[in-house]
Amino acid sequence: MRKIIIISAITLIFVNLNLFAQLERSTSKVGTTAATFLKINAGARAIGMAGAFAAMENDIYSIYYNPAGISRISGTGAAAFNHANWLADMSYDFAALALNLGDIGSIALSLTSFSVPEEKVRTFDNPEGDGRYWDASSLSLGVSYARNLTDNFSIGFNLKYIRDQVWDMSASSIAIDAGTMYTTPFNGLRIGASISNFGTKMKLEGRNTYINVDPNNNPNSGPNNIPAEYRLAYYDIPLSFRVGLAMEVVKSQLVTITTSLDAVHPNDNTEYLNLGLEFNFNNNFYARGGYKSLFLRDSEQSWTFGFGLNYPIINDIGLSLNYGFADYGRLKNVQFFDLVVNF
Repeated sequence: MRKIIIISAITLIFVNLNLFAQLERSTSKVGTTAATFLKINAGARAIGMAGAFAAMENDIYSIYYNPAGISRISGTGAAAFNHANWLADMSYDFAALALNLGDIGSIALSLTSFSVPEEKVRTFDNPEGDGRYWDASSLSLGVSYARNLTDNFSIGFNLKYIRDQVWDMSASSIAIDAGTMYTTPFNGLRIGASISNFGTKMKLEGRNTYINVDPNNNPNSGPNNIPAEYRLAYYDIPLSFRVGLAMEVVKSQLVTITTSLDAVHPNDNTEYLNLGLEFNFNNNFYARGGYKSLFLRDSEQSWTFGFGLNYPIINDIGLSLNYGFADYGRLKNVQFFDLVVNF
């Protein structure tokens, strides 16, 4: 067991050093990645804790933050659905199903959907609209596997298909997430690390790139109406690396207080910290708070809070209702609601 833990720790350190060497510490890449909906945190519980979730266990939303965490789901499994009215009337949804297969490990399916409301097509000649409408949507489908290698050490992986669609054009990518989680002997302190969205670049393709051109801009001479196509570029998807700590600082028969911290390194922005806190009363009522994107340059994100209720339904089936609130400064706020069924 010790050899496995030591080898895993060395491997994790090696991967971390390589990632930090490859990712640039600059704001020059802000707004240069595709499929940015992948950066929206999932789960009202995690939102209430400011997204500091890389080392949190026994929660189906670990699929997003650290897939190793789904190996620690208690019972047979869990299902979840999360909805949020995102900024500027956009809509965000996340759904997942996870099954605990015992010694074999845990498997999961997840779906992320993001949509932009329909808008008029406005041009220079028709600023109020030319009679057409456009919209945009994004989708991610994931398959996950996680396993406890020892009583204290877990690994997990996601394989994802990602698609962006804007009007009549679309782009797609294949990506993987990988994560590890280790529970230390020190008061159950957990250490989690994950890399998200390591995949192929994306390029929009479709009929909106096709045009007819007149090479010499003279309809009376030379070839006219030559079929042509705009040359679009390939863009990276939002790769990120996170390391997290979580620990129950108070644990009694009725009250448990959990603190968590995530350090996040994205490929399109500067590093930042997420800080979270959860108060648990008798496993029935939860209150949460946190601060998101600490040290992130030019960020509108700050305080978060939330609460949750847990209802035992019948036998080993339980129902959880959660609410999360995130402040976005001048962009106002985002509110998350989710439903989780544990069985």
